Amino acid sequence: MIEDLRKTDTWRVFRIQSELVEGFETLYDIGPAVTIFGSARLTEDSYYYHQAIKVGKMLSNAGFSIITGGGPGIMEAANKGAKMGKSKSIGLNIQLPHEQYPNKYQDITMNFRYFFVRKLMFIKYAIAFVIFPGGFGTMDELFEALTLVQTGKIDSFPIILFGKDYWQGLIDWMKNTLVREGTIGREDFALFQIVDTAKDVCELLKEHYRVFGGPVPIGECKD
Repeated sequence: MIEDLRKTDTWRVFRIQSELVEGFETLYDIGPAVTIFGSARLTEDSYYYHQAIKVGKMLSNAGFSIITGGGPGIMEAANKGAKMGKSKSIGLNIQLPHEQYPNKYQDITMNFRYFFVRKLMFIKYAIAFVIFPGGFGTMDELFEALTLVQTGKIDSFPIILFGKDYWQGLIDWMKNTLVREGTIGREDFALFQIVDTAKDVCELLKEHYRVFGGPVPIGECKD
């Protein structure tokens, strides 16, 4: 009977509910946090890997907890930088048949079966997204965040693309195709910003938090 129940959609609802409750209870008091996305495939040889370490460390020292997908590549780099700083390093891992394994630079580690529950935690507990170069998963997180802000389903918050060289082709396509065809408006480009340095990321987030944030003090943006 138990085995039969575990094959039903009803049982799946219980597992989803369990992940939601665990996520809410684990993350509710992490303080101001920034979610950093990026490719799992970029190694320590990558320029962006080292930039992600810098961003994670600078934001952590300024007082922001760092949330990532918890895996290798850019996620590992951001968690590593966060561990070098003063704030919490958090990894929200996903069960995948390949690529994803928890990196070792996490103060809080969670494991999710369902992508949509994990995505909810990324959004709910972050005051901003920083998007490093990545593939389909990174694009998915980027465009979901843009959609939620554009449609007013969540309050506007910083969505920062790191690496002008990497993102410029996508931005040009959006301008030359999406705007021209009328599927987005030019005003939608105000939903995100593109930067090239850790200091730029930190200063943007610090100013946003100063205007819209809470009572937790945020420190200086220092290397």
